[in-house]
Amino acid sequence: MKKALFLDRDGVINHDPGDYTHALEEFVLLPNALNAMKYAQDLGYEIVIVTNQAGVSKGLYSKQEVDRIHTFLRSECAKKKIEIRDIYYSIHHPDICNSISRKPHGLWVERACAKYGYDKNHSFMIGDRERDVQCAESAGVKGFQMEKNGDLLQYVQKLCK
Repeated sequence: MKKALFLDRDGVINHDPGDYTHALEEFVLLPNALNAMKYAQDLGYEIVIVTNQAGVSKGLYSKQEVDRIHTFLRSECAKKKIEIRDIYYSIHHPDICNSISRKPHGLWVERACAKYGYDKNHSFMIGDRERDVQCAESAGVKGFQMEKNGDLLQYVQKLCK
């Protein structure tokens, strides 16, 4: 049985300043985020990130900047022997373009479950917005909402078994 911990990015893994994280220089990991991922991974969960990055379609930053942030995140995780299995992101904003890749739609969670063979009954998602919960549930995975910029480790310790 393969199981996944799906995580939103901004406000869950890194500090959400209230608008968009435009550049790597603004990307600040939350204090216990890596510890939370390591804890889940040690219990057999694979880590998958699902994030909306609508600032790309708004022209606020580029896909290259998003990829640069994700490369940095992977390198910080690797230092603690954490593997991020995959990162899915949507660049769309509903004012500009409708897309089922954008949360609250569950396309990326569905795709990851199919691609990696995750058991939906033993996988879950944590995000800081209702749309994260809706995304998970629309894909048949349990979703949980945490406080924005909260302590991810507390949630992971309660949920991962």
